Amino acid sequence: MTRDEAAASADGAAVTDVALRDQHGAGQPGSYRPGYELVAEQILQLIAELRLRPGDRMPTENDLAARMGTSRTVVREAVKILSAIGRVRAHKGRGLYVADDEGMLGSSRWGGFFLPTDLDHVYMLFEFRRVQETAASRLAATRATPVELRAIKAAADTCRQGHETGQDELFNRGDDEFHLGIAAASHNQFLVAAVHEARRLQRQSSIIGLHGSVGGHAAEAVDEHAAIYQAIQDGDPDAAAEAAAVHLDKTLQDYRREIQRRLFG
Repeated sequence: MTRDEAAASADGAAVTDVALRDQHGAGQPGSYRPGYELVAEQILQLIAELRLRPGDRMPTENDLAARMGTSRTVVREAVKILSAIGRVRAHKGRGLYVADDEGMLGSSRWGGFFLPTDLDHVYMLFEFRRVQETAASRLAATRATPVELRAIKAAADTCRQGHETGQDELFNRGDDEFHLGIAAASHNQFLVAAVHEARRLQRQSSIIGLHGSVGGHAAEAVDEHAAIYQAIQDGDPDAAAEAAAVHLDKTLQDYRREIQRRLFG
């Protein structure tokens, strides 16, 4: 067993105590989280504390391991997660860098703000999404072209197919295309950018904190998509906005249930 492997094994025992001290699950059974998840969260917090901007060089893996009292193996797994969601870039032979991101919410103004495992941030993000997507749905009901309506319907069908066949990747693709299709049908490019970036940040929260899986809301989501589409097709702005609000509220409820399940068993 190498030194890193031995340290990684020791991390498994130590991480339980860290997780139990987490402010959202302190002292409660079932609040264990894998070491690489905790370290990924700590790296994001460190980026914010050091006021690192997109393109800035980060501490090395060795430095991060020393700062966080863990092994390079665990740091490396955390970096893989952060690289996959676009928060960190690992350049071979050059080190780690804060990812360059020119997105509206991921730009230098916002890049150090959102912490995917901070429940307050997750709830604020849903609140923000609710404002965006009710507005986008309301506008789409009066502005959507026949081509845009067909695209929204096709995305809803893709999402339904993904759910019925148990293909999570297909479901997620349809979900993205559905919400972005409505934003496009609003004919407001600011809403398109905002919806895109908010969904990207929500995906980060899901991947880091919830392993990319959120509860059992998929079946309801499919029906909620159908209600939103029908209201937009009918040209009813109020019904479209209400259906979008219901969908976002129920999705947030599902996040809450999953978080409670993971923290308290």
